[in-house]
Amino acid sequence: MLNREDALGLIRKYLRDDKLIKHCYAVEAIIRKMARNLSEDEELWAVTGLLHDLDYEYTKDDPKKHASITAQILDGILPDEGVNAIKAHNYMHTDYIPTTTIDKALIAADAVSGLIIAAALVMPSRKLEEVRLETLFKKYNDASFAKGCSRKRIELCIDAGFELEGFLEISLQALQNISDELGL
Repeated sequence: MLNREDALGLIRKYLRDDKLIKHCYAVEAIIRKMARNLSEDEELWAVTGLLHDLDYEYTKDDPKKHASITAQILDGILPDEGVNAIKAHNYMHTDYIPTTTIDKALIAADAVSGLIIAAALVMPSRKLEEVRLETLFKKYNDASFAKGCSRKRIELCIDAGFELEGFLEISLQALQNISDELGL
């Protein structure tokens, strides 16, 4: 299985956009914390989160290919569980229906990362340290805030074994723990 260093090498090879790379770090941090809370394989989940958008710069104009190319790149070097979760995070186009806990966790982590970062960017300091759980919960419930952030995808955290408020809390903590890496 790939370790984090190998995964970072793939990130450097396939991704150039700094915001996208930071998004991958954010998803990695959230899903790692989810794995820890569920007593799942932290390394597998983290590497899966880190690599979930590996093909995005190549497929952003053709969403039907997104995740499928990443799955091809990672086939044989990432366990099937991780490859399948990556396909599942674009299930609308890959026809790989999310069924496992890691599938649903990746989808929820991917979506919630955008909500949390958007919440940080509207703070006076534009820093994650200023975001509080209460604020995040209000932003979650405000459909006009971060409209592109799917609340339905975030709610898959429930199928992955979390209550919504607890999921928002651990996700916020995960991103606050890597705020320097995210520049927030």
